[in-house]
This record gives sequence, C-alpha cells and structure tokens, in this order.
Amino acid sequence: MNSIISAVLVLGVLGAVFGLILAVASKVFEVEKNELLEPVMDALPGANCGGCGFAGCSTCAQAIIDGKAPPNACPVGGEASAEKIAALLGLEMNKNTRLSAFVNCSGGNNAVKKYQYLGLKDCHAAMKIAGGPTECAYGCIGLGSCVSACMFGALSIQNGVAKVDHEKCTGCLRCVEACPKQIIHPVPYYADVNVACSSHERGAVLRKICNIGCLGCKICERTCQHDAIHVVDNLAVIDYDKCIGCGECALKCPRHLISDANLDRTPHVSSVDKAANS
Repeated sequence: MNSIISAVLVLGVLGAVFGLILAVASKVFEVEKNELLEPVMDALPGANCGGCGFAGCSTCAQAIIDGKAPPNACPVGGEASAEKIAALLGLEMNKNTRLSAFVNCSGGNNAVKKYQYLGLKDCHAAMKIAGGPTECAYGCIGLGSCVSACMFGALSIQNGVAKVDHEKCTGCLRCVEACPKQIIHPVPYYADVNVACSSHERGAVLRKICNIGCLGCKICERTCQHDAIHVVDNLAVIDYDKCIGCGECALKCPRHLISDANLDRTPHVSSVDKAANS
C-alpha cells in the first residue's frame, strides 16, 4: 500500500515539475500574435488559392503586415480588399489593375487532329503522346486541366477549347500554371478585345492545321487607328496600354479570332469604313 502511495506522490511531483517547466517554456518562447493579423485576414477573401504567391491567406496577411508584400498582394480580393487593408495598416496604396485569365486559342474543333486521344482526361497526359492530339503545336488540347484547377468555376470547355467566364474569373491565375501549352495568359480585367490565338506559324502552314488561327495578314494592324495591335512573329499582339476597346480590329479580322466582349457580330458599317468613305 505504501509503495502505491509513494508512486502516486512521485508521479504527482513529476507532473507538477514538468507542468512548471512547460509553463516557463511557453512564456520564454511565446510568439506574440500581431493584433492586426485577424482584421487583415478578414479583409482577404479566404480562398487560399495561392494566387498571391503565398501558401494561403494567413501567410499572405502576415507578409503584408511584415512589409514583405503590398496591400494589394491578393489578386482575388481586388481593389476593395486592398484599400481596406491599406487603411488598417495606415499605408498609401498604388491601385493595381485587376487581372483576368484569357485563353489565347480558338482552335478546338477547328484544329486538325493528329489522332483520336482515348486516354486520361488530362492535358498533361495527352501532351506526352506526340505533343498532344492536335496538329497545332500551340493549340488548346481541350481536356480541361485548367477547368479542374479553377476554384471558382470560371472555366469550361466549349467546342473543344477552354473558355473563361470573365465575370467569374477572380484573377488567381491557377489555370495559367495548369495549362501545359502555356496559352492561358493574364489580361487586364477591363480588356474587352483579345486575340484568341497563340500560333506563330506562317499563314500557309496554319491554313493546313487550323481553320481559324491567325494568318499574320496585318489587316488588324492596318485597321487600328490607335497603334494598339501589331503582328509579331506571325501573330497579332495587342498593346493594352494603347487599346481603347473600339473593336474595329475584331470586325475586320477575316478569321474572326479577335474576340470583343462588346461585339454582337451583327453586320454594320464600322467607323473605319465611314472614315474611308467620307
């Protein structure tokens, strides 16, 4: 009986000693939590998408507080979130431009196929077989790896090519990393006009592999009155700093691959035609 009591007393003393040691250690090694962390996290969207380049929203919030990231580090929260964070931290903020993803391809079912792919529904897997099932080396494979990567349901496969829902896209750009062809690019959210092609093949070659790709004909370049679009290495490229979104290049493109969010495609006389006829 005495041995049992002694054992209990010893365990009790040891527990008290270790408890005291742990209490002292917790005070000595305590990491003070910044009182701003919670308000800054509340200002972030909480998506934990990694679009900011950090592991999650809490890591991003801490980096902003520590001055290692700007208040507008989160592309998903947009300017409203950035302004709130800047106010919390008493910082001035240079407003950023919200970005949206855009798939620079219109190929899909319009592109000539090398073979019928029956494997895993994954673009990376298809790429391992002769660079993908389409003859165009730059074209969308259309198996939806980008769709799977998007946390916001902003992408879908339409007519064999990935399409971005502009209103749902938050600009996290996870789809950019998911695309093995690297044909998804960030564009300014306000950009209504975009070139839906990535091919650098010459027109004669392109005609044989895609019914809609850019021919490098420079009609868009000659049409633009603002010097905002140029053919570079056989592909039309838009300078968004100069583009005013008039859509004249989209109207004139013989392949109809320049997309214009405001263009209804109904026949009408463009301002360029009016100027030419006046």
